[in-house]
Amino acid sequence: MGLLSSFHCIGMCGPIALALPDQAGNRWRKVNGFLFYNLGRSLSYAALGAVVGLLGNAVAWMGYLSYLSVIAGIGMLGYVLWPKTFGLWLHPPEMWSAVITHLKKRMSVMLQSRKMHGRLFLGILNGLLPCGLVYLALASSAATGNVSGAAWYMFVFGTGTLPMMMAIGLFKNGFTPSLRSRFHRFTPVVIAIAGCWLVLRGVMIKYPQSGHTQAAQITICHGK
Repeated sequence: MGLLSSFHCIGMCGPIALALPDQAGNRWRKVNGFLFYNLGRSLSYAALGAVVGLLGNAVAWMGYLSYLSVIAGIGMLGYVLWPKTFGLWLHPPEMWSAVITHLKKRMSVMLQSRKMHGRLFLGILNGLLPCGLVYLALASSAATGNVSGAAWYMFVFGTGTLPMMMAIGLFKNGFTPSLRSRFHRFTPVVIAIAGCWLVLRGVMIKYPQSGHTQAAQITICHGK
């Protein structure tokens, strides 16, 4: 999912990668700068996944994890069929506008930094910005049913976007606005594939029974 989502990242996160100042020194230092930037994004995604994993863990304990997977998949397919309607639901609430504005100000400062920790922090901030595709990935991660699984899912999701994001940073001149727009058109295909996968996973895979169901099967002997 991360690899396919790279087409979406070209249009959304691509301009930020293009705005990164070139690292002074050899080519390896430049590569390391982009690696730290993308590592920061993946770490933010993993942190968000851990939070969402708490919800998935609670749903799994109640025995409804398969339903959560199906609902998440249907939501993704609905976003493809009715993008404008579902897009309104994926926008952050107004109360977060001040937080987002602050994040963007901090990012503008970090964009001028040529130090590795500055690139890492920039990636962390970038991972916290609103993104509909990240929200859909979080819904998919919740279907793992546990905190560590959701966090790892989101980290790998962010890592999956690394090849394309590295290509944007290292070959800036080749990624024109027109080319980025063409790649962005693959976004509905990515979401549809992920949605079908979640629906099939929820229908075909038998998840473990909830804790209270297992407890009910234990024989209790009453002695006198």
